[in-house]
Amino acid sequence: MRAQTATAADETGRLKGRIRQRQESAMLKAAEKVFARAGFQGATMAEIADLAGVPKATLHYYFGSKEELYRAVLDNILDLWLAETESITVDADPATALTTYVQAKMRLSARRPDASRVFANEIVHGATHIGEYLRTELRRTVEARAAVIDQWAAEGRILPVDATHLFFTIWAATQTYADFENQVCAVLGKPRLSVSDHQRATAHVLTVVLRTCGLPCVSGQPRPVSPSPANTTH
Repeated sequence: MRAQTATAADETGRLKGRIRQRQESAMLKAAEKVFARAGFQGATMAEIADLAGVPKATLHYYFGSKEELYRAVLDNILDLWLAETESITVDADPATALTTYVQAKMRLSARRPDASRVFANEIVHGATHIGEYLRTELRRTVEARAAVIDQWAAEGRILPVDATHLFFTIWAATQTYADFENQVCAVLGKPRLSVSDHQRATAHVLTVVLRTCGLPCVSGQPRPVSPSPANTTH
């Protein structure tokens, strides 16, 4: 009897945990969209709650303040981006590793453009909420991955490059398709970027990065990149 009761309690706990995860995910997604459009100062908890489809009181229950919610959105974005650097290891094939990283960054720009815009707004306004993170964890991550690229160069596997600035170049080249999408669309004469537009952009960025390192493309065409269906505002 006790075992049955414990099993039922465990199942109830797991169900509540899944419900909580879904609610948090919905609120973070809504917050990402609102912060991308209005910035930290212009965003309101009421608008975020409305977009997430939850009462404002529920939003405050999960995130005590707008600043707490904003930081949670930023942390989520940074965790997502830093995870993509894991392909860059000493034992990896340089062309394959860099291709994987660039394609991942391009997919994020296509599918999570609001994430990139939230981050860009934060940086433009002085990185007041994540300045310490940038000076510590991000700096350590870039130093570690840059050391890998330097080792590739020392072993003659790629041409010598400024590894740190290579990351800056990749970030700028990939995130521009999210941060400055309106500009790209205007120049291309399109209301929004299509799948083929993102494929063309990915192929170009890959060519620039790999040729800079003296590497050939590892595949004829980059993996298809689909823009987010919700990303239709220009």
